[in-house]
Amino acid sequence: MVDLTIKEIGVKLAQAGMLKTSVLCVYGSETLPVKATPIKKINRCIANSIFTLSAQKNINTIYIGEDDLEGCCPGGQAWFGYKGFMPMLKYFLSTGSEDFRAGAAEFLIANPDLAEKQLHSIGKINPLGKYTVIQKCDDIDDQDLEIKVFICFGAPEQVRNLCSLAYFRPEKAVNIQIPWGPSCASFVTYPAGMCEDGSKNCIVIGPSDPTGNYWFPQNFLSIGIPFEYAKRMAHDLDQSFITKRPEVAYPINRISFQNYE
Repeated sequence: MVDLTIKEIGVKLAQAGMLKTSVLCVYGSETLPVKATPIKKINRCIANSIFTLSAQKNINTIYIGEDDLEGCCPGGQAWFGYKGFMPMLKYFLSTGSEDFRAGAAEFLIANPDLAEKQLHSIGKINPLGKYTVIQKCDDIDDQDLEIKVFICFGAPEQVRNLCSLAYFRPEKAVNIQIPWGPSCASFVTYPAGMCEDGSKNCIVIGPSDPTGNYWFPQNFLSIGIPFEYAKRMAHDLDQSFITKRPEVAYPINRISFQNYE
């Protein structure tokens, strides 16, 4: 298998998904990224910042680091491994407590005990480095970077086709999941394998968190693809159904369900 550059892998994934947003890649760094924008300058929400990076043209690289956390969502800081979860978080995720944020609650989980068990089930979250860097693939020339995951955003059909491309070559069924957690965990934490007790080498579809519905497009999904999967998918594109049978992957003529519409 001929080695592809990070940029070439990104181009192939964009072609496979006919993506209009930029393909991103994630890696850890022990030094402050050059000409990178702190996530907090874009949005307090890490996931929102990541999607903004993909959707807009005027930003190339963003980061969060252990010495640059102030201004970012505390939950996101924990999901990126830089802090522990707040002890009272179990109440906020479930039914609320008057002792935390004046009883504010998200009602995402049935009760505090279950919320605590779900948080405990993922184990320790290990950061990718002193800094976690998210960058557009188009802007990467350094091939020595240890890329952990590629992030793509697209319509459901585009994401379905990327999932099918992932199944093109492996002998065993690919591990594709839609796990519980915030959008930033769907984008980075889970597919990058950062959870001590979570699945490793797993493609993640998301987000499953409804609290981001007010900013994440309702006709979009995310797909986080670990490096080895992404590399193989890029190599397989020209032999796969997407290239060989484009009329199946992206039909021009479609059946319309009038009653549904």
